[in-house]
Amino acid sequence: MMKFSTLFLLIILNSLYSYCVAQSKTDWLTLFNGKDLTGWRELNGKHKWEAKDGMIIGTDVHDQPNGFLCTQQEYGDFILELEVSIDTLMNNSGVQFRSRSTADFLNGRVHGYQMEIDPKPQRWSGSIYDEGGRRGWLYTTELNEPGKRAFKNNQWNKYRIECFGTTMRTWVNGIPIAHLVDAESTKGFIGLQLHANNPTDPPGSHQVRFRNIRIKTIDIKPSPPDGIYVVNTIPNDLSLQEKISGYSLLWDGKTSKGWRDVYKSGFGENGWEIKDSAWVTADRTGTTSGKDIMTVKQFGAFILKFDCKLTTGANSGVKYFVGEQIKDNRLPMGAAVAALEYQLTDDSVPGLAANRVLGSLADIMPAQKTRFSIKKTGEWNQAIIKVFPDNQVEYWLNGYKILAYKRGSAAYFDLVAKSKYKDLPGFGMAAKGHILLEGRGGRVFFRSIKIKELYKNQK
Repeated sequence: MMKFSTLFLLIILNSLYSYCVAQSKTDWLTLFNGKDLTGWRELNGKHKWEAKDGMIIGTDVHDQPNGFLCTQQEYGDFILELEVSIDTLMNNSGVQFRSRSTADFLNGRVHGYQMEIDPKPQRWSGSIYDEGGRRGWLYTTELNEPGKRAFKNNQWNKYRIECFGTTMRTWVNGIPIAHLVDAESTKGFIGLQLHANNPTDPPGSHQVRFRNIRIKTIDIKPSPPDGIYVVNTIPNDLSLQEKISGYSLLWDGKTSKGWRDVYKSGFGENGWEIKDSAWVTADRTGTTSGKDIMTVKQFGAFILKFDCKLTTGANSGVKYFVGEQIKDNRLPMGAAVAALEYQLTDDSVPGLAANRVLGSLADIMPAQKTRFSIKKTGEWNQAIIKVFPDNQVEYWLNGYKILAYKRGSAAYFDLVAKSKYKDLPGFGMAAKGHILLEGRGGRVFFRSIKIKELYKNQK
């Protein structure tokens, strides 16, 4: 018996050694053996999964919810590569990563990050979605226009996912698509998705195919920075790629350094407080009267990105090209500065004018939001103001461009002439100015305020 036990132990140790040597030599571990679904399990919707001709083939079944074929093993940091091909009539599919299915979350519903497979004209393949009734879209190709051309219908496409700590990146056919920094999930299984059928989907069953699925977890290094836009949900954090791209923190998340009161040289008793890594305005229903604050430094062309959270009834904004000499004379001294503004308003307030809703060029031009760009009151929003050296300006909200105009154009002057700023000569045309946060319109939270200065011919 002892002899048998010793021999059995040696066989096990030899097998483990052989496995480690094999993986160290190839750097890759194959997740699909090309013959059957060993190592995989089906979760949620009852669709059809099969191994055939070296492929995993998923066929959707009508009236079934999203279904997933998932690895038994979980992975934290890794590099994953695979090839995908999808019927063009299928709604979409995806590759889950760092995902989970637990009884205490929506009765076992699969949730976690998903790299999108999208055959539709919107071209969102490679985008990152937070699957399972969580936050929805985290990064789409709207933020990376060249990425829309990467995926090719009616052929095999090579997918790559890199996960290192809180940084997640995707590629389609060698083209970088998404760069997300997020701390929601750090480990989980890999999964292949079959999407539920929508009422408007074409009739019949449709297929998605996967092959050459492999993962690397040993001696891995992230790919070099690639310069695409970074979505960073970690409060007041500046990632490596953001730093390399030229971004800096406009607010350090801890002090008032670099900011001052309007019409004053310093930062005083103005109703602002730092709470839970956010800068919070005064509650106008309380006894403290909030005031506007602005940067000490002035800026010309720039990309400003910031997170904001609105409470019920809030009415605030971010102004730029602020000059204290340009004042709305209908208001008492120190009350307001007339400047271009990214409107921050709780859209649930009844009777709002179209050019006063969230994301508008305040009092001048309404925002054109999509259903994906809208968050509930009390949730964090990610906003961007882009002011290019050629005076082109864009507003973004939660990953979508919602407004664009050009300072100095005939269309711009026409809009200003119809606004409350019509009697202010040269309104909005300063070469540079301060950035201002309004603090008088209810309780608003700001964090992750970052800026990248732009120069001639730079975007």
